[in-house]
Order: sequence, then C-alpha cells, then structure tokens
Amino acid sequence: MPEPTVVAQTGTVDTGATGAVVAVDYFQSYSVVGLLALVGVLFVAVAFGAGRLLRPVVPTPEKLLTYECGVDPVGEGWAHTQVRYYVYAFLYVIFAVDSIFLFPWATVFARAGYGATTLVEMFIFLGFLTVGLLYAYKKGVLTWT
Repeated sequence: MPEPTVVAQTGTVDTGATGAVVAVDYFQSYSVVGLLALVGVLFVAVAFGAGRLLRPVVPTPEKLLTYECGVDPVGEGWAHTQVRYYVYAFLYVIFAVDSIFLFPWATVFARAGYGATTLVEMFIFLGFLTVGLLYAYKKGVLTWT
C-alpha cells in the first residue's frame, strides 16, 4: 500500500520587479499566534476583573496581619535557617532531573540503531549523579542529625 502524499501550497507571490518572493502563509501563521496571545491576555484580564468585581472587600485587623504556615507572627522577623535543608532540596532537584531524563532516554533507547549510543550516554549521566551522591555522602550531608 503506497504512502499517502501530502501536497502543501505555499501561497507565494512573485512580485516580478525585484524578484523578491512574498510568503503569504508566513504572515498568516504569525497572525494565528498573535490571535492566540490576544485571547490568552483577554482571558486573564477578564478573570482578574471578575475576581475584583465579585470578591467581598471587608478588611479587618486580623486580615492585615502577616500570615505564614498558620503561625502568628511573634518576635522579630529575622530567623536563621539551617543550610542542610538547602542541600536536601538540591539533592532532590538532582534526582528529579534524573527521573525526567529517564523517560525520553527510554523512548530513544527502544528505537533501532540508537541503543548503544543512548546506553553510553545514560551511563555517563548516571556516573555524574553517582559522583555527586558520593560527594554528598563524604561531606556527611545524608546523615540525619
């Protein structure tokens, strides 16, 4: 069974005088993008406008207080944060990127002719992750104290 052939019309017009070719479809594709951007901006503007018109405005002293995690603001505003929480977050991001990289890798690995290349790339990537994990282990980041 033969493959279906798709013929696309470019919509080009030769001006003749300068030999320049004006692509009609070129500007039509940008007009579609512009129209979608305009619809998106209008949707957001209407949503914000409706929210402003429909919400009740009853300010009270309790509503004007700073609120965070259900704790009333008491004391000074400066608080010390442990650096290890930053390191835990950083390690989480590293392994999240690893999991995101695995899905496209698995689809390319399944294709014919790409197996060895993608396998080597994955081992290099996992090697970098292993070096990072060993460094974190050596520094004592992974011990919960």
